[in-house]
Amino acid sequence: MLEKVETQWLICFQAVYEQLSFKLAAEQLQLPSSNVSRHIALLEQQLHVRLLERTTRKIIPTAAGKQLYQSIAPLTQALDHALEEVSLFGDSLSGHLKIITPDLPFMANILADFCVRHPQIQLSCDTQLDPTEGLLDGFDLVLRFGRGPLEDSGWVAREILRWPSCVVAAPELLERHPSPRSVDDLSKLPCITSMSVLQGMPWRFKQNQTVQVQSGFKVNSGQMAKAAALKGLGFAILPLHSCQSEINSGSLVRVNCDREPEDLVLYALYSGRKYLKVKVKAFLEHLQQAIADLQQN
Repeated sequence: MLEKVETQWLICFQAVYEQLSFKLAAEQLQLPSSNVSRHIALLEQQLHVRLLERTTRKIIPTAAGKQLYQSIAPLTQALDHALEEVSLFGDSLSGHLKIITPDLPFMANILADFCVRHPQIQLSCDTQLDPTEGLLDGFDLVLRFGRGPLEDSGWVAREILRWPSCVVAAPELLERHPSPRSVDDLSKLPCITSMSVLQGMPWRFKQNQTVQVQSGFKVNSGQMAKAAALKGLGFAILPLHSCQSEINSGSLVRVNCDREPEDLVLYALYSGRKYLKVKVKAFLEHLQQAIADLQQN
């Protein structure tokens, strides 16, 4: 049976199954939509079974289609991994690497250096703070922030960088509001939170404690949050390294509650627990080495 089925037919079927769209599958495979449609028709003809029910509005896999996808997906993933491994014996790493990352100052040079080292890599990079759907949109790697335990998403999460954090407030704010003695006291005080990244609220503290805070100033930028804290607009959780000079000068006061905030962590999320793509593995190694070099300087 295998000798009668073209590999391209299976690849096209897998892409359409995952995208539930001939157009999106064709864009992913960089093929004309007519070719994708013809390959699946030939596959169905060879197998004598309908794999996808097509309507004018949507595509629905049949029971046979679901069975075929579940059977071939691990095999195509393993084959892709094997081919990438073999490609390392060539002169350079190659392929299209799609990444989502926060717009961090040090990330620009790290990405550029990786492409200089591997000129056959085609890079697509999108800067987002809350890339909840990134891996579902076909990105190879998503870098995102987190505090406390991550939700179980089925993706692999690797810790890249960790920043201890603290609660801070401007002296003038502390003149208007008493300094909180406990985490629970923060629920009655004005606070500065994020709009989406880290879900803004509740604030997360160590020993698995959370508090729902009040916020009239919500931003998706650490610099904006610090600026607002300096103006006395509210209490804020900031990475310690980003506000240490302001604490030393007295323009911000470190607030000591009964719990410390959870560390701010930069995670790398990727799919493929068993078969990590070679290009993703190479970039992660490059990223971690670059960050280690930065921390030593």
